[in-house]
Amino acid sequence: MRVVSIDGDGQTAEQLRLIEASRPEVAQGHVLIRTACAGVNRPDILQRRGLYPPPPGASPVLGLEVSGTIDSVGAGVEGWKAGDTVCALVNGGGYAEYVSVDARHLLPVPKGLTLEEAGSLPETVLTVYANLMEHGALKSGETVLVHGGNSGIGSMTIQMGKAIGAKVVATARGADKCAFAKSLGADLVIDSDAGDFVTPVKDFGGADVVLDIVAGDFVAKNLLCLNFRGRMVQVGTSRSSSVEIDLRRIMQKQAVLTGSMLRPRSPDEKARLTAAVRAHVWPLIEAGRIRPVIDRVFAFADVAAAHAYMDSGAHKGKVVLKL
Repeated sequence: MRVVSIDGDGQTAEQLRLIEASRPEVAQGHVLIRTACAGVNRPDILQRRGLYPPPPGASPVLGLEVSGTIDSVGAGVEGWKAGDTVCALVNGGGYAEYVSVDARHLLPVPKGLTLEEAGSLPETVLTVYANLMEHGALKSGETVLVHGGNSGIGSMTIQMGKAIGAKVVATARGADKCAFAKSLGADLVIDSDAGDFVTPVKDFGGADVVLDIVAGDFVAKNLLCLNFRGRMVQVGTSRSSSVEIDLRRIMQKQAVLTGSMLRPRSPDEKARLTAAVRAHVWPLIEAGRIRPVIDRVFAFADVAAAHAYMDSGAHKGKVVLKL
């Protein structure tokens, strides 16, 4: 089968190559998926550059979410059979023609969605649900501030927040990306290239939850935006992971500073989260209240171009590889 390999240190997208490799074995409790599409995510970029190594036992091949057809089923798997069309969270190995997946991490393709759309969902939806709804505990009537409203995480946060009855404030860089975030339903969109976001957010009433993929100097500003007993949730560090904050502000506001990564979670925890997403988010997708937002679909052979596009930061929504 064909898989994506990194030829060099991975600092440039052009170092990605397609090579031949053996099909993975199907372990007990797993299924083998013939991949149709694979989502391209920020963690893939970081892993390519050597900044996000796979956890022990995970495939070294890039790719954290796929859609496709079940090719074969391992011992002990119930509820799934060969021929089922699915999407799945994978612990690596998604940039390949076949991938072995823990059956508990499978999701049905939502009714009415294409495989391209389904392949863009698992990593993003599970990440946003875990951080926005569980760690951030966002409730109807509250306000969430999300940075990078044009990104996969940002676009899903806008939609999930609105779907549960929250108000959403988003930041993005430039008028085009701001218009995109607004089109997804954000109540207020702030161009972070045009000026500081703190005053507009506070004028809007502040934020009960902040979901941040930026870090760096945004962290102290996020705290200024946060309401009493607000929750600040870190899910990325595109600027810097080393920051300085005034702890007195956290104490004064009785604020919670938290965050998480999805990939290092245990298989059992990912299974729990997958079940929660299937129960609470999949119905919203099938009802059309949340929709996949795909910017571009690249052929598998053009994986280098897909990564170069992600590197440019020009994307609005998700980037997908089609096998």
